[in-house]
This record gives sequence, structure tokens and C-alpha cells, in this order.
Amino acid sequence: MLENYFPVLMFIVVGLAVGVIPMLAGWLLAPNRPDAEKLSPYECGFEAFEDARMRFDVRYYLVAILFILFDLEIAFLFPWAVVLEEIGLFGFVAMMVFLGILVVGFIYEWVQGALDWE
Repeated sequence: MLENYFPVLMFIVVGLAVGVIPMLAGWLLAPNRPDAEKLSPYECGFEAFEDARMRFDVRYYLVAILFILFDLEIAFLFPWAVVLEEIGLFGFVAMMVFLGILVVGFIYEWVQGALDWE
């Protein structure tokens, strides 16, 4: 029974190794010679013109959340399209209900002005 989980364990071990080994190699092998130029703040080649802790408009986050919400529907559409012949009419109707709910939500957001950037 546990041998079925061996590929999953190997995937986790290899993933951790790919992430941790380069960081350890860089930390151990890289020279550490800080100076004033290296420790200075860098922003596109010129001095920072504003504080890094400035406030962002809440619309930025709202648009980002809406993008993620409506972009995730694609994650459901691809597997659904692959198995559409196998799931038949029930699967088609279920996806149309799902897309209908998303379209109603999109229209609501549009009417409320959440997508306007003025």
C-alpha cells in the first residue's frame, strides 16, 4: 500500500532539493563583501522618489482579485473540455450553470463599476 506513495515522496524530495540546494550553494560559496553601493536602495537606476510604504488604491487589489477569480475558470474549462464526451449532457449542463453564475457575477461587477479605472 505504501509503495503507491513512493512517487509522491520522490516528487516532494526532488522539489525540495531543487529549491534548497541552490540557495545553500549560493550562501556557502558566494563572497560576502557588502559596501555602501550594494546596500543602497535600488529602483530602476535612479534614486527612490517616494517611500516604499506608500498606500495603494484599493481598486488595484479589487481588480487583481477579480482577475484571479475570472482567470481560475479556465482551470475548470480545460479538464472539462477534455472529458466532455465521457460526462455527456449532465456535465455540459453543469458547466453551463457554472459559467452562467460567473457571467452574472461579471455583469454585476461591471454594472457596479468595479472594473472602471478612473
